[in-house]
Amino acid sequence: MRPDGLETSRLYLRQPRAADFDDCLAMRSVPEVVRYIGNVAATSEDVWARLLRYAGHWQWLGYGYWIVCTRDGDRFVGEVGLGEFRRGLGEDFDGRPEIGWVLAPWAQGLGFATEAARAALDWSDARWPGAATVCLVSEDNAASLGVAAKCGYVEMRRAAYKSSQAVLLSRAP
Repeated sequence: MRPDGLETSRLYLRQPRAADFDDCLAMRSVPEVVRYIGNVAATSEDVWARLLRYAGHWQWLGYGYWIVCTRDGDRFVGEVGLGEFRRGLGEDFDGRPEIGWVLAPWAQGLGFATEAARAALDWSDARWPGAATVCLVSEDNAASLGVAAKCGYVEMRRAAYKSSQAVLLSRAP
């Protein structure tokens, strides 16, 4: 582990910076990327607010989202991390750290989401042993449901969330 982030065999995860704005906007503007996360391309305002939310998570909660790059730091891969979003999905879901990930189109299907999510969970498990985490995935997103399963998440229940049906999952370390 680097002092300023996490490393895996292929990836480097670090806290977000203002300089990540262009990469995050480019990623979140691609229809195939946002298909299961609202199905609307992000605006500059949306991405800026998201980066500020990520910074706020780290400041207030001591955890948050990382920017994922290739291990040499040369190529943006995506975002992964833990958040508290107060979605109003019930006591069994809200109030627990929620893991999520989103990857640039070029990085999808290469195992990066699982690798980055496992690194984030290893980090979380070391800091809060025994703490459960949750995950929300669109029921139509087979790839992310597969990542969640590989990381040890099991379905709790299904719920309507915004304009679609979601699978709510939980994981105990």
